[in-house]
Amino acid sequence: MKSDKSLGPGSGAKVKLLVFEVGSLNAALHIDVVQRVVNYTTIFGSGLNPFGVVHLDDREVTVIDLHKMLFNTPQPLNPKGRKYLLLARNSVDEMFGIVITSPPELYDIPLTAIRVLPASYRKADTLRIASHVAVMGGEGEGEGKTIFILDPDQLIPQ
Repeated sequence: MKSDKSLGPGSGAKVKLLVFEVGSLNAALHIDVVQRVVNYTTIFGSGLNPFGVVHLDDREVTVIDLHKMLFNTPQPLNPKGRKYLLLARNSVDEMFGIVITSPPELYDIPLTAIRVLPASYRKADTLRIASHVAVMGGEGEGEGKTIFILDPDQLIPQ
């Protein structure tokens, strides 16, 4: 995993997020829900939806292909052909995995840079799985970076 990154102005309270790419989007999970990142393993499933299952240690774990969920196409391989599983837990302590193509990065995000996504947007878009957005940079610093913070309880059906 890459080193910590502090982005944006301001001081005070910060939130640690594990940030990863999904297509052209930057997505993140709060570090408290992340368990670990492991090398990709075979995912079993019908291929008709973004969910599958992997055999991990002594249990079965639900895996999500966010690229397929958001863009209706499977996660493409990176140039080196590597994939990883980001393992996390939701509020009912169920472990799940997210397919990612490059190692995630750990960011310290100032609370002042995090905003709640409007309920109307969450109801209308496939990004209803995100609860907040972090807006970094901008204002004379180029385009900036937008990070959608995912809600672990919205990622897998309960």
